[in-house]
Amino acid sequence: MVLKKLLGSTATRSLTVLSVLSEAKTAFSRGKRTRGILLLGLAALAWKWAILGLAAQGVLKLVRGGRSGSGSTP
Repeated sequence: MVLKKLLGSTATRSLTVLSVLSEAKTAFSRGKRTRGILLLGLAALAWKWAILGLAAQGVLKLVRGGRSGSGSTP
């Protein structure tokens, strides 16, 4: 029950949406327009279901091979 309450809080939902929007911005800046558009749609859904945004970020991390989206490559 505590996890459900945490994921349903306004603060958690807001942070999830902002994080997904940040991922969308990164995708657009890298020229990945389709991924950016999908992430924008997901950001809208993440307000209602925060777990979708969290899951999408996990999948993106796996796709990138564990690399951070905002970090620079050495």
